[in-house]
Amino acid sequence: MANILIIDDERAIRNTLKEILSYEGFGIEEAVDGEEGLRKLESKTFDMVLCDIKMPKVDGFEFLDRVSVSHPDLPVIMISGHGNIETAVEAVKKGAFDYISKPPDLNRLLITIRNGLDKGTLLKDVTVLRRKAHRIEEMIGDSPAIRRIQETIDRVAPTDARVLITGENGVGKELVARWLHEKSQRAKNTIVEVNCAAIPGELIESELFGHEKGAFTSAIKQRIGKFEQANGGTLFLDEIGDMSMDAQAKVLRALQDGKITRVGGEKQIPVNVRVICATNKDLIKEIEEKRFRLDLYHRLNVIPIQVPSLNERREDIPLLVDRFLEQICLEYGIAKKKIDKDALDALIRFRWTGNIRELRNVVERLIILSGKNITLTDVRAHVMPEA
Repeated sequence: MANILIIDDERAIRNTLKEILSYEGFGIEEAVDGEEGLRKLESKTFDMVLCDIKMPKVDGFEFLDRVSVSHPDLPVIMISGHGNIETAVEAVKKGAFDYISKPPDLNRLLITIRNGLDKGTLLKDVTVLRRKAHRIEEMIGDSPAIRRIQETIDRVAPTDARVLITGENGVGKELVARWLHEKSQRAKNTIVEVNCAAIPGELIESELFGHEKGAFTSAIKQRIGKFEQANGGTLFLDEIGDMSMDAQAKVLRALQDGKITRVGGEKQIPVNVRVICATNKDLIKEIEEKRFRLDLYHRLNVIPIQVPSLNERREDIPLLVDRFLEQICLEYGIAKKKIDKDALDALIRFRWTGNIRELRNVVERLIILSGKNITLTDVRAHVMPEA
């Protein structure tokens, strides 16, 4: 049920609107002027406001000015018996959803309210999605290894030093890269991610540097590469150890010169990019076996960050499990489940081959398949059935 605040200094108008809208199923609150309306907005959440223009103390336009700042997504419908076209235009310019003259036409009023509520819902959904899209997960853990990584990020992030992040699959290398960008002076610009292992060798150069129209058979139009997309920001090259030798040579040249050339092009394009790389491979071994360039390794490995496996930071597992319980239960719209101590101890002792990614999957599995409390029996049945 939507809650609507009616602000009008005429009791008869308030009573009429309240009677009509209450019959339609809306929750109604009243205020005699803009000042009282502002107080009610601070103490309760409303989905819409119907506001008169001519009122004592704080009039409708002043109320609208202040609400546009404090509650920018709240739809406000202005109602007045003294209005004209100029008044309606001014109200909309100030941020009102719509303007209705007194006495209001019932059908038009209800349609306008429905449309305003739909717009308010859409704005709230967009705000939530934007927050989710830009939200960066916290780096959960209090182990010495995680504290060292956090300290390194705080020191290195404000610089433009290149960083090479190493560690097993699923340990959170991407999260480290995102925090390096978030705490840098480039945070206002974008971080562009490239999974080098997921791109075929013959396409990696076009992906990184772009191509000109006609550069090859399927190049039907010009394409901007990841280096140009990340200009002014950060380029995160994940699984750099899987990049082809030819692409490595071009990346090295781009890092040396600060310029790139699109595939099929001749013009050199300057780029201002901070490069952060990650790999689960032993690059020294890859160099010995002639699969990775030594000169590129030294270019990238200015600041090395080794992310420990979950088996090396078992003391962080209770914190991680608690966070995953909270997040996943919230996603499923259920009350947060609890986990028994012996069940948690079993997870702490378990050998994690997939690291944090595997732990999150296991917690989600236990939430789905267990009762209100996750027990040792649940862990034995759904996590370590061979036991």
